[in-house]
Amino acid sequence: QVQLVESGGGLVQTGGSLRLSCAASGRTFSPYNMGWFRQAPGKEREFVAAIKWSGISTYYADSVKGRFTISRDDAKNTLFLQMNILKPEDTAVYYCAAGAFTFGTFTAATMAPKYDYWGQGKQVTVCS
Repeated sequence: QVQLVESGGGLVQTGGSLRLSCAASGRTFSPYNMGWFRQAPGKEREFVAAIKWSGISTYYADSVKGRFTISRDDAKNTLFLQMNILKPEDTAVYYCAAGAFTFGTFTAATMAPKYDYWGQGKQVTVCS
């Protein structure tokens, strides 16, 4: 079992920045691919970003590419999502997730069912 706890959300104005963290406990963090997903009110959960277990490969949704950066610190068992140039449409509950799937294709990394463990979510609100 891997327990995931997000932190760092909150309220920010359009154009501002926030950094989300996801602390992992339980099993060793390093073998898992990690991802960020988000869910806005009345919408389905959507993929935001993913990073391979090795840290070498990353993948982003088109809507956040160039603005968000995913990273991991395996020594601290922590996943990060740096969010810059935030827009009102980024408002959502953000979830981190861990999965042991093969990161061979980016498609797999975008699929929520591929992930085995999930955090409880953290609210990010961007006001105009």
